[in-house]
Amino acid sequence: MVRDVDSGEALSSRVVRSVAAREGIGPASLSPRLFDVIDPDALDSLFTTTDGHVTFPYCGYTVTVYADGQVTVDETA
Repeated sequence: MVRDVDSGEALSSRVVRSVAAREGIGPASLSPRLFDVIDPDALDSLFTTTDGHVTFPYCGYTVTVYADGQVTVDETA
């Protein structure tokens, strides 16, 4: 499972936390839930054998997760 190097946080948790922060709400208040959009376990294990990034829409944002643990959350145009 890939975790943020600094915090030890799983990528899927970091995505949820980052999107919730952009929305100004708690992670449990996000709708839809991350697992309704992508497989969180697959996201967490994606970069154990490869480099690169994955991008997907979530809660009106474009989320990009990089192999180094960076997560960006950009407003969808």
